[in-house]
Amino acid sequence: MKALIQRVTQAKVEVAGNCIGAIDKGILLLLGVEKTDTFACVDRMLKKILNYRIFSDADGKMNLSLSNTDGGLLIVSQFTLVAQTNKGLRPGFSSGASPEHGQLIYNDFVTKATGAHCDIACGEFGADMQISLVNDGPVTFMLEIND
Repeated sequence: MKALIQRVTQAKVEVAGNCIGAIDKGILLLLGVEKTDTFACVDRMLKKILNYRIFSDADGKMNLSLSNTDGGLLIVSQFTLVAQTNKGLRPGFSSGASPEHGQLIYNDFVTKATGAHCDIACGEFGADMQISLVNDGPVTFMLEIND
């Protein structure tokens, strides 16, 4: 499982011109599911994202997590994150989850996130989405969990 997280002052996701999810200060999460990902991967990734210290404390140091700040979490499925890009000029997707497995893992992530954090918004799995954001910092990290 791969997650690209961006610290944002605001972010939203639209489908067909309609806003389906939005947050103010918090994290925009682009989540890529691989075919070997399990529900245990979901648990570990969610814990990491909620507790990853990327927000500034009173001294300006990145010592606070999303859980500490009660910021929003906008979760968007992002199949292209799992692409192999080390050879050639076209990405390969052989490690990516099938649509069925990807949706199962993504839905589990959203359900568990909703139970663990107060401000959750999400995109639509498999949809053509447009994402707008203001990256704060900019602060962006790639996180990976392997089973």
